[in-house]
Amino acid sequence: MSRYDGELSVDSVTDWVAMSILSLPRIRYYSKESMAQDFLLKSKPHKVKVIFFSQTGERATPFIRQAAKNYSAYATFAFVLWQEGESSLWWNMLGVESAPAIVFLKETGVKPVVHHGYVNSSLFVDIMEKNKYHVLPQLRSVTSKELGCDPRGFSRAGKDTKIWYCIVLVGRYSKELNEMRETMRRIQETLSNDRDLTAVDQDLPSAPALLALKQKRLTFTWLDGEAQKSYCFFYINSENSYETCGPMRDITDTAQLFIVRYDRNDTENVGKQPTSKFSELYNVETDPAAQLVAKYNGSNKIEQIVQWISEIIKDGDSKNLPSFKTRTPELVPEDADSTWSSWSEGTVSPSRGLIHRVKSFLNKVHDYSGDPRVGPFLLLAALISFGSVWFKRSQVAQSSGPDRSSQKSNEPERSNQQTREPDQSNQPNAKDATMRKRRTRPRNDLVPPSMTDVDPKDAYQAEFSDSDTG
Repeated sequence: MSRYDGELSVDSVTDWVAMSILSLPRIRYYSKESMAQDFLLKSKPHKVKVIFFSQTGERATPFIRQAAKNYSAYATFAFVLWQEGESSLWWNMLGVESAPAIVFLKETGVKPVVHHGYVNSSLFVDIMEKNKYHVLPQLRSVTSKELGCDPRGFSRAGKDTKIWYCIVLVGRYSKELNEMRETMRRIQETLSNDRDLTAVDQDLPSAPALLALKQKRLTFTWLDGEAQKSYCFFYINSENSYETCGPMRDITDTAQLFIVRYDRNDTENVGKQPTSKFSELYNVETDPAAQLVAKYNGSNKIEQIVQWISEIIKDGDSKNLPSFKTRTPELVPEDADSTWSSWSEGTVSPSRGLIHRVKSFLNKVHDYSGDPRVGPFLLLAALISFGSVWFKRSQVAQSSGPDRSSQKSNEPERSNQQTREPDQSNQPNAKDATMRKRRTRPRNDLVPPSMTDVDPKDAYQAEFSDSDTG
């Protein structure tokens, strides 16, 4: 049983129910001063930042907290109290006109996505699904299969798709990587227009890439080469791979671009792998989809990159290219310590938690003190305790009685034995008498007397005369 002891207001009760009963996270409020330092800079770069603007300052509703918990791997959440004096700041910074509003902040250089007005549960989930990724999504352990860039998964077009492609930009966080990410976003925007391909468009150099993107057989993404160094070295296997993968070893940071062609043949009869605990030592299962990797070595011009992508897709769809199956390294989870902070998980500080426990204990004592069933229970417990003590003492008394009777029965037998052998028991040996004398005799008796200690029989005391003349 859990009891609420706080203020009886809608906001306080809702917050208590969401945290204590439903175990949903608490979303913090930020001011204009703390927004940049405590939220924007501390949020992880691979997550979308979601900011709610509230007119009343109330806590987040349960469905918003539930969505924040479900999308915690994709986004971080914050609340801001809307004030008219700060309206110009939020308009210039985020494009917010009034509250209530929801802002989705994505990567640097991308215009924020703003939704004005109230939302319900279904509408907010739909908005989150559309905006949970960056414009150029990051290839991560939780997004690889959704993006179609996992040889163990399937294409975004569906499980029936046999061939699909994934374009990956890889590098360490640097100026060069940011510039290439901007270039890839422009390429993606160029190819993702909504117009249908006509007969004239089929002859365009970019037609294969445009068609593959519309069919969801082509995905653009980027990879953190430092965090995913094993995955990066697996695909960037060259002399200058250390300029892209792993921790920084030189001043040079190079962002590289490659495309992966996946070929999945589900009709292939793959032999069943051994299932013993030692099987992985001698037999490693390969990925279901075969891979073919091509690296880009040209300039950073958009037209040239689009032409290169189109040529790769055209050859991959039309030609019978060789298939290579291997075991791709696992992507390392960016949120290996994916634990909510104390405020987001809904936990309280240690002092507050201790006070809450003490109050709960006192409330339970107060409740039990007025319960009429407590008295009979205490009386029954006292009787049981008294009975157990009496039973133990009676057992001890009964066990000591036979011992005393046996001792009394043995006493006549001992007296008979003593009367049968009176001489032997009453008369000590000569050896025992000698030992007793030695114990009682002083230590000086052991020393033999000297000639000056004993007076001779004919000895007498000589007297001296008082006169000295004679």
